Amino acid sequence: MLKELKKFWQEEDGMGTVEIVLIIAVLVALVIIFRKAIVGFMNSATQKVFQAASENQDPNSIAG
Repeated sequence: MLKELKKFWQEEDGMGTVEIVLIIAVLVALVIIFRKAIVGFMNSATQKVFQAASENQDPNSIAG
């Protein structure tokens, strides 16, 4: 029994999965913490893109 317990403790097959889950948890926590800053940045970026697109649009074009 003790030999099997030592073997289970030394087994490292599942470590990759645990590491990936921890990385995902940290990323989700960062997104939750900086949610307002991320949303503000995305809103600002999309407004700039659409403003630039509307300024560059030719009002005389047929494809419009």
